[in-house]
Order: sequence, then structure tokens, then C-alpha cells
Amino acid sequence: MTEKAEIMDEKAVSRAIARISYEIIERNKGLSDICIVGVLRRGAVLAKRVAEKLTEVEGKVLPVGTLDISHHRDDRKANEPDKSKIDFPIENKKIILVDDVIYTGRSVRAAIDAIMERGRPHSIQLAALIDRGHRELPIRADYVGKNVPTSAAEIVKVMVMEYDGVNKVIIGE
Repeated sequence: MTEKAEIMDEKAVSRAIARISYEIIERNKGLSDICIVGVLRRGAVLAKRVAEKLTEVEGKVLPVGTLDISHHRDDRKANEPDKSKIDFPIENKKIILVDDVIYTGRSVRAAIDAIMERGRPHSIQLAALIDRGHRELPIRADYVGKNVPTSAAEIVKVMVMEYDGVNKVIIGE
């Protein structure tokens, strides 16, 4: 991939996570019955950061899980075991599903299927660091860090310290 532009630097990513966190608190009138679930890989990292910010602001530690959607994707099937780690009940909870980029909506659909397979939450709300448009399914994020209009040929890459050694978002070809 050839990098065309840096969309967000480390400070912009941190601000977006803070804004998403405050919006979650406002929309839900606090953090009662909320659980955070991040889509593996980078969505899980962002979910942890959102949960840490929520704890910092409200003083309440929330359950945080990770979700492997590979077994629910419609474009490929996984031959590996499910790597999800959700060690808390989701029945009647408000699930905040966190992903790095929302694009066609197919990954989100797979994530919803994976969550519903585990129980019946009260609701599922979606937080995405980047919304790049081009939906193929009628799905939208409830919380968005940044809207980035792109062409279908462009690639949006969220980079996190845990995997990439840097926190930023780039666009490339």
C-alpha cells in the first residue's frame, strides 16, 4: 500500500476516542448495564481505550470483551477456533460494539450475528473510529470518530501502537 495522506495523528485519535466516550455517556444517561465489545483486532484495541476513557470520566469499570467475526463473515470461512473472549453475560445489556473502520457494513453484520449467537442483549450500539461510506447494507454507526469520504479504490488503515508501533490513521492506494 502506498500512503497518500495521514487522516488522523495520535492526538486526533485520542480526541476521537474521548468524544465517542462522552457521546456514549450522554446517549445512555450514564453507564448502567453497558458492556464494551471490540471486533478483533484493531477494534478490540480501540474498545479497550474507550472503556478506559469511560472509567476515567465516570469512575466505573466496565466489562470489555473481544469478538472474532471470522466464522460469521459472508466472504470467507475461518478454519481456526473462535478467538472471541467475552467473559460476562450479555443478556439484557447495552452492548457497545467497537470497530476501527465501517465500510460496506458486512463486518458489522457478522459482528451482530456473533453477538446474538451468545445471547439477547437489550441493544447493540456501534462505535467506529472511521466511517468511510460505501454501505452495501442498511447499517450505520451510532458513534463516529471521523467521516472520511473515500473512493472504493482507496484503503483506510487504522494503525495502533499494539500492532503497528504508532497511533494514526492513513489513507492509501
